[in-house]
Amino acid sequence: MSKGVILLAAGGTGGHLFPAEALAHELIERGWEVHLATDHRAERYSGHFPAVAIHSIRSATLGSKNPFAVLSAFWTIWQGVRQAGRVIARIKPEAVVGFGGYPTLPPLYAATRRKVPTLIHEQNAVMGRANKALSSRVDAIAGGFLPEGASAAGAKTVTTGNPVRPQIFEAAKTPYTASNDGEPFRFLVFGGSQGAQFFSDAVPAAIALLPEAQRKRLAVTQQARAEDVARVKAAYANLGVDAQVSPFFTDMAARMAAAHLVMSRSGASTVSEIAVIGRPALLVPYPHALDHDQAANAAALAAAGGAELHPQSTLSAERIAELVGGLMQDPGRLAAMAAAARSAGKPDAARLLADLTEAIASGKTVSDYRRTRA
Repeated sequence: MSKGVILLAAGGTGGHLFPAEALAHELIERGWEVHLATDHRAERYSGHFPAVAIHSIRSATLGSKNPFAVLSAFWTIWQGVRQAGRVIARIKPEAVVGFGGYPTLPPLYAATRRKVPTLIHEQNAVMGRANKALSSRVDAIAGGFLPEGASAAGAKTVTTGNPVRPQIFEAAKTPYTASNDGEPFRFLVFGGSQGAQFFSDAVPAAIALLPEAQRKRLAVTQQARAEDVARVKAAYANLGVDAQVSPFFTDMAARMAAAHLVMSRSGASTVSEIAVIGRPALLVPYPHALDHDQAANAAALAAAGGAELHPQSTLSAERIAELVGGLMQDPGRLAAMAAAARSAGKPDAARLLADLTEAIASGKTVSDYRRTRA
């Protein structure tokens, strides 16, 4: 017999939907019936998301400075609030959980108007705009990296971590083994479609500056945009460096586990996965990220000792060569960073998020939840 209904609300991108999906699996295992509210992109996920039903709710982005566009967006969101209200009245959820993105605004706002318990999950160390707009209305905030108690919102924040993919749990079973002098050194570089071009330009140029003995040790795996793959491959071939370059790797979790050093952007999912697996990283926040959330995510792992944060503006080819070459010669430091990263990881994030969801659904406050957890 079902414990009741939980309605999850998420924007239509993977960054919002993956933690929602992880929570859905955990709640279903505990006996809950899960529904998903998202925008018109919902149809793409109907075959994958483990929900009894997926409800397409109207919403809009408030980013425009054009007053007519803003009025139009507010009108669309209000239509979505009324639409979400009708869904909530019909399915009667015990709680509504939002995961960021503007499609969460109508369901969460409608839920708060109807006094349904509400919770939002924020992946990043800096709260996104939709979640910020909802933060004063909801009952609790679950944070991937958000600090507890540091602000008015922090008083109802619980740092649960970000749920990670099942492949990450499998990869985390591989312990970190340092590469000593003369042994192969596996260097993993990735940055996503927006962030990869800088690495395509800078990393091969940096590797060219390393001493030949270090270049011979290197085995590079690098993600690059499709239009950059040929030239990046050619650059490594000219250097005699063993390199695999592709726009996408289906086994990225396993490659992360095999790496002696990672260089990457610092999106919330990336930082969470690096921490759960426990690998030393050079994190280069995407400089054009909205609200500079990537810099804050990187700072959280760097503060734990598991990574180094390097703004892109400081990274010449010479500086990257200095960093990578120095770490290749210091396996003890890399092993210590790997251990620190792993200690900062939250492999039980989905369980903690489900615990908080159930507490809020039962009418408990964040203070109640903290007392039971202590």
